[in-house]
Amino acid sequence: MKSRKKIDIYNALDIKKKYYAIFKLDTKSRFIMKNADELQILLNSLISLKEHNFKYKFLFITSEICSKSKEYLTTLGWKIHIKKI
Repeated sequence: MKSRKKIDIYNALDIKKKYYAIFKLDTKSRFIMKNADELQILLNSLISLKEHNFKYKFLFITSEICSKSKEYLTTLGWKIHIKKI
């Protein structure tokens, strides 16, 4: 199965010992609620793998995002940055 989306996942620690989860998503299709649920599942996997709950969560995305998904992720503490190509 071929997927048109590419995702990079990073975890970081700043000098003040604050933990960041950074997701960079390159897709050609619109980001919908299903994708938001998948992103949250990936975050939960990262949390269990690193055994740490990340205080800051960032999503860098190159496609459009539906308003419901954006609102849902924002209420969960995500910061969303949309880059137009």
